[in-house]
Amino acid sequence: MMTLTMTQTTTVEKQAIAAKKAAKQLIILSAEEKNEALLVLAAALEKNYEAILAENEKDLQNGREKGFEDAFMDRLELTRERIVDFAEGLRQVAEHDDPVGDVLSDWTLENGLNVKEIRVPLGVIGMIYEARPNVTVDAAGLALKSGNAIILKGGSSALSSNNAIVDILHKALENTKVPKEAIQFIATADREATQQLFTMKEHIDVLIPRGGGALIRAVVENATVPVLETGVGNCHLYVDEEADNEKALNIMINAKTDRPAVCNAAETLIVHQGWLENNKEKLASAFQDNGITVHGDEKAAAALADVIPATETDWADEYLSLDMAVKVVDSIDEAIGHIDQYGTKHSEAIITENEDNARKFLQLVDAAALYHNASTRFTDGGALGFGAEIGISTQKLHARGPMGLSALTTRKYVMVGDGLVR
Repeated sequence: MMTLTMTQTTTVEKQAIAAKKAAKQLIILSAEEKNEALLVLAAALEKNYEAILAENEKDLQNGREKGFEDAFMDRLELTRERIVDFAEGLRQVAEHDDPVGDVLSDWTLENGLNVKEIRVPLGVIGMIYEARPNVTVDAAGLALKSGNAIILKGGSSALSSNNAIVDILHKALENTKVPKEAIQFIATADREATQQLFTMKEHIDVLIPRGGGALIRAVVENATVPVLETGVGNCHLYVDEEADNEKALNIMINAKTDRPAVCNAAETLIVHQGWLENNKEKLASAFQDNGITVHGDEKAAAALADVIPATETDWADEYLSLDMAVKVVDSIDEAIGHIDQYGTKHSEAIITENEDNARKFLQLVDAAALYHNASTRFTDGGALGFGAEIGISTQKLHARGPMGLSALTTRKYVMVGDGLVR
């Protein structure tokens, strides 16, 4: 592990200390005060979109010079429309109920001691992410609404974009009750700064990594701060023997082509042999018309043209492109077995008119999000009505699936007596 310079150590630690102090101030703010701040931030982003786009172009040019892949560039690129979407996401978060202070349970013991279980902020969140400037806005908005301070460490490829966004957010917060110190951005490309975040248990309550598998593994394996793990999305569509033809084709096209570079895009099509035999021409046309490159097993190659033989990598990894693996099966059990072996517990879908098969799939497949006759592209905070998300958790402790406001809280027990002793 590399050693931080004294200057870097001092800067990052000062930011963490400032965030912890700001978190104390956030706890006492009302929902109205936090909502007002979110609306101010939304307006500031829309007003200053040209400044953000100018800095984003620097990141894009750097990406072009370094030959970044199309999927990476898609995640990095900002447009006026995307910035408007960021602002709208903040407004949606403001419209949601504030989870802080919710009484989850309330009871009184025989001795008169009243016990309340209350939802409270996590405290200080460390967010480590890659080339997604939208995460800067989404994470900041969700953190502030749920009463948390946040330390943002974005990837070097989006450094100019993120600096511009955070500068706008800080200036806007000066006109609100929310302290600008509640949003900290580590404005360096040095990995040593990230390494320090891993071990700052005295200042940071939880780390959330969001990005590729390598980044997530690095955080999980090296952090001493608790990690709320997000996951990569090797998502599957299973077309059952009793699938409706039009539904199956439309869902497949949407799940693969709407935004192939995102984690909820479908990477593997598992198709029942019986359905394929009756619909191979339509499926082949759907692949060809939408520019989808097929990597298939022997049965897929026998039924479809121009199939690249699938390898272990094709089953196991995300493409994040217009490539799709095709696995042909003889039963729903074989489909579930394939998902069990290669799925990342993100999003899985079944297309079928057979309710028994749908029920079996939804009960037995282990994933954060499951779909019957719907696209995996809905595994998204905005699409599911959260307003925004800080990430999609594929673990089982504390939070799972798209993480909105409630996922950024914990609970504490408050007991009230009248001179009671034990």
